[in-house]
Amino acid sequence: MRALIFAAGRGERMRPLTLATPKPLLAVGGKPLIVWHLEALARAGIVDVVVNTAHLAQQFPATLGDGRRWGVRIAYSYEGDEPLETGGGMRRALPMLGTAPFVALNGDIWCDYDYARLPREPAGLAHLVLVDNPPQHAKGDFTLDESGFVGDGESGRLTFAGIGVYRMEILAGEWRETFKLAPLLYQAARERRVTGEHHRGAEPECGERVGHTLSAALDPLGRRRGMVGERDRRVAALLGGTACRIEGACEGRRKTRAPV
Repeated sequence: MRALIFAAGRGERMRPLTLATPKPLLAVGGKPLIVWHLEALARAGIVDVVVNTAHLAQQFPATLGDGRRWGVRIAYSYEGDEPLETGGGMRRALPMLGTAPFVALNGDIWCDYDYARLPREPAGLAHLVLVDNPPQHAKGDFTLDESGFVGDGESGRLTFAGIGVYRMEILAGEWRETFKLAPLLYQAARERRVTGEHHRGAEPECGERVGHTLSAALDPLGRRRGMVGERDRRVAALLGGTACRIEGACEGRRKTRAPV
């Protein structure tokens, strides 16, 4: 099985940090955020990884190389100066991913999910990892029934963690160059062609939320100060406590996130 890491975005909510560094390359817990994914994928035996790039694209191969130091083989899918969104980026990377089902995940999150749990052959077009709704996205993204099918009902929604397994057929019939994956997932979910699971471990955090947590935990000299909440204490502890630091300052705005 191969994996695609979405890393092409501009990271606008993390400016000014992301003016000079792509969000997945920001250091969290002593290493770039994307490296947490590479290490977790290697532990799960998923060693062929495609990283899609656009914003400050040259920094990814300069920082990550071919991935051998983390036990993976990295190929880069360059989208051009403008990102192609999740759907367009996935389609651009398909020649590198092959025809078998593949993992795709957001490069700007942190999660303790074990990728070895993902199905190698999803029952439908996709299999999504869902988590409890965070405060900044209380309405959630998808429902999950007792049979393991994902839906788009209005009640009992969970939040998409940005981790999934996909068949290339999820993109069938979509020929635009730039498009989002979310509408295709919702359509497939209405047709009961998407399965999922509820991950109840540590909640995933988008890159800007991690940055907000750590900048709130440390003053400019790196000394510990008051956290913004128990949830932030938990995230900081998981990522190394006071050793976790993103250099500089971010806007600290919470992200109301769309599923993909």
